[in-house]
Amino acid sequence: MGKKKLVLIGNGMAGVRCIEEILKLNSTDFEITIVGREQHVNYNRILLSSVLQGTTSINDITLHEREWYNRHHIQLFKGETVVEIHKESQFIRTDQDHIISYDYLIIATGSVPFSLPVPGSDKEGVFTFRTMEDCQKLLEGSKRYKKAVVIGGGLLGLEAARGLLHLGMEVDVVHLGPFLMDRQLDETAAKMLQKSLENQGMKFLLEIETQEIIGKGRVEAVRFKDGTETDADLVVMAVGVRPNIQLAMAAGISTNRAIIVNDYMETSEANIYAVGECVEHRGMVYGLVKPLYEQGKILARSICGLEGPGYEGSVLSTQLKILGIDLFSVGMIHDEDASFHSIKVYDEEAGVYKKVVFQDHKVIGAVLYGDTKERTRLLDMILKKRDMADVEKVSLFPTAKEETINVASMPSSEMICQCNSVTKGTILEAVKQKGLTTVEEIKKCTKASSSCGGCKPNVADLLAYVQNHPHSEENVEEKWTLCSCTSLNDDEVVDAIQREEWASVKEVIDGLNWTDKEGCSVCRPAINYYLGMINPEYENNLEAIFFNEKQNATVQWDGTYTVIPQMYGGITTAEQLRKIADVADRFNITEVAITSEQRIHLLGVKKEDLSAVWSDLDMTLSSPHGNKVQNVKTCIGEHICSCDKKPSLQLAVQLEKQLEFLTTPYRFKMGVSACLHNGAGSTTKDVGVLGTDRGWEIYIGGSSGRQVRSGELVCVAPTSEEAIDVICGFVQYYRETANYHERTWEWVERVGLTHVREVLFDQELRQQLLSGLEEEIAIRKHLLAKSHL
Repeated sequence: MGKKKLVLIGNGMAGVRCIEEILKLNSTDFEITIVGREQHVNYNRILLSSVLQGTTSINDITLHEREWYNRHHIQLFKGETVVEIHKESQFIRTDQDHIISYDYLIIATGSVPFSLPVPGSDKEGVFTFRTMEDCQKLLEGSKRYKKAVVIGGGLLGLEAARGLLHLGMEVDVVHLGPFLMDRQLDETAAKMLQKSLENQGMKFLLEIETQEIIGKGRVEAVRFKDGTETDADLVVMAVGVRPNIQLAMAAGISTNRAIIVNDYMETSEANIYAVGECVEHRGMVYGLVKPLYEQGKILARSICGLEGPGYEGSVLSTQLKILGIDLFSVGMIHDEDASFHSIKVYDEEAGVYKKVVFQDHKVIGAVLYGDTKERTRLLDMILKKRDMADVEKVSLFPTAKEETINVASMPSSEMICQCNSVTKGTILEAVKQKGLTTVEEIKKCTKASSSCGGCKPNVADLLAYVQNHPHSEENVEEKWTLCSCTSLNDDEVVDAIQREEWASVKEVIDGLNWTDKEGCSVCRPAINYYLGMINPEYENNLEAIFFNEKQNATVQWDGTYTVIPQMYGGITTAEQLRKIADVADRFNITEVAITSEQRIHLLGVKKEDLSAVWSDLDMTLSSPHGNKVQNVKTCIGEHICSCDKKPSLQLAVQLEKQLEFLTTPYRFKMGVSACLHNGAGSTTKDVGVLGTDRGWEIYIGGSSGRQVRSGELVCVAPTSEEAIDVICGFVQYYRETANYHERTWEWVERVGLTHVREVLFDQELRQQLLSGLEEEIAIRKHLLAKSHL
């Protein structure tokens, strides 16, 4: 079977990134053709304003040289425009009469700049600012003329104005609204921005509407509807863009504001896809690079025939690229709605303004001016829809001292470059393995800061930190051994146990020539754990009494024991409570405690009474001692909300029964919250589950210890059955691959969240994990049944 013909209309950022992703997934099955109307190879359109401002050059913004196309055997038609799509016969025709057939067609025609329909808009000297040609014309024009008027006080208009200012021109910015960037900023931030730009030499004409552009052949002035005028040698229209959909409309492809696509970027026509600014998904049209790259990844998987979740939309964020100004905006930033409330920090002297907007205790938007270090953390909170307590809101903005260690304290899984999904760990690994010493080298190797450039300061800070602390971010596995008794690490010990089929701690210690022939408090429990994982029938002596599910207890410091009746999901009955009370009276157990895990503990049971206590209770007992899956914490109270708690309690009971008594590398805690109020503190557990209208949000790698850590959202499971499968698969993968005493968050950082998702989303791999878990549970039940005899 021959190669499939894949044709891309548009040589821009979104379309070519999609081709990159396809080549990563399948570099052999496609014959790829790209048609682009511009005369250039693929370049970074976002950084055109940086070219005007002099912080980069036209050559530096090229993303793919001609060599890249040749290396991947991509046929490129530059300077050609596709004029027809024949969907029945599956071919396209260009304005140069090239006929190109396809099996799969991707439309990535982007947007076209919108020009105000006013008299004189066609005069010489009136420009838009969208392409490399536009940028070059403005660069040339600045050498001959002195006065520029930029119409539009949005993001693009201000960046263009700052560039023209850098080129030595006088610049007026005309804006219809009462303050700048009114879609992304509130009035306070906008006024601060205006003052900073005025100090740089920019002038503003606000709340004014353009009537016509005056001049004899060439622009000479701009006249406004209030009768006033301003001189102009150049006029830049920066009032917005419109999706370029004429080609799709002519072909009969469904459109609205843009080309309508589903979650897999499929259009209404078979084998025709669309991606980028020309796309409308669930009523949204995106013009920022991160959503377009996310769409490209989904489309690549779809074309390559790989299953996976579809595109669900993106949270929009804005970073202004003007030298000397730090400005970031994300989400809903206007808090006039009665259901919104906000926290604001305003330091006029320092020129710093921070505003975070909340709805139902969740961050839904933020504006940062003058100090944008917290942008990554805030964006992460919005994406995860994290529910925040009041005390967390108060400490949302760090002190200056805390900010100085921001990069060092970030977890490896935290995203540095949102546009290209590059984590701190990815950058550290690249710096270490490839000896990278500059931000430019990091950009070429990892793509971090290669799109909008907003993360470049964070990349630079991270590089400086690594260079000043060369040993602080070393790989744990390379410097860590199991204990001081051996020079071997965990993996090497496990390999030896499996290879030699050792069945006891002594055999392992003797076989591997431990320096301490008795072992130590670190290695003995670790070897015990690994022996149990390799052979589930292996029996070891714990610092507790455990005969079976109805005969177990935990020893206390004074030699007495604690017995814990099991209450799955924190639910009990009157009969069970009476039996517990009777046993407490009969054996003079004076200390009966209810713990944070919603279980009743019978404390101070004498050793000689244990057998009788077990016999009289005659119920399943919980055994939280040691490194096991602990009881699941649930939320039962209705003081916050009155949502239906029953589904979450049922899910907790199912999880407890399925994972009960299972050994783990470290104590493993879970929480199930009925809704986003997070009553069980689920986002700070090893596994946390939150009920939503979409299903169950599943978080992994949280910690509620002294250093509280929020878990990472791994997926949204539509049903309880799917949630149980994902969670059990995660637990088993952690058990099989983590080092003894390695916490889930440490393990997730080490192997990477993306890798964990890939394993859990692969149905075959997940089923292998579940089968292994079921087999081990069956063996455990068999051993428990034997212990009853």
